[in-house]
Amino acid sequence: MLNLKGMTADQRRVLEKVVWVDAARMSGAPCFRNTRVPVQSLIDFLEGGESIDEFLALYPFISREQATAVLDFANQQLIECASSLMSV
Repeated sequence: MLNLKGMTADQRRVLEKVVWVDAARMSGAPCFRNTRVPVQSLIDFLEGGESIDEFLALYPFISREQATAVLDFANQQLIECASSLMSV
């Protein structure tokens, strides 16, 4: 189960559509919903200089919308974290 504490209802709805966490699957790593592909794979792929298109070609059962939603969520979390540092 995802830890959804402190998230808005909209954030929770979007994240639950694209990510799942199951302790019995992939050691509990967050994965794209209905797959065994860890979300971290997308991040690693992009950090390695590959494109989203190349990632999606390798994992055609993951939609562009799923990948974009994960990146949007990560971006939003980073912005919120950085903003909270500015107010300290």
